[in-house]
Amino acid sequence: MPKKIEWTQAQDLQIRRMRAEGASWDAIAAVLGITRWTVIERGRRIGARRPPPDFRPAPESPSRDPLPAGHPRSWGVLTQGTVLEGTPYPMPVFTR
Repeated sequence: MPKKIEWTQAQDLQIRRMRAEGASWDAIAAVLGITRWTVIERGRRIGARRPPPDFRPAPESPSRDPLPAGHPRSWGVLTQGTVLEGTPYPMPVFTR
């Protein structure tokens, strides 16, 4: 018998956000570590839809606060096309 999944609000928000950004069901399933069909069914139940093909997100406000060090967007831009591409930001280790 299959295990029952206890869905959390965080998982639902992640499914909605990733779908709104245009992610495929396969990509969402890989991030959550569950099967594609389970994610598809949950997405349909919570109303997670893909944006229309002509959708363009609003440009970022130039007055927004700067991104923190190691933010995935800024780290990805810095490492794109280098040997570090795809590696996580190396968090500093503090020793005493």
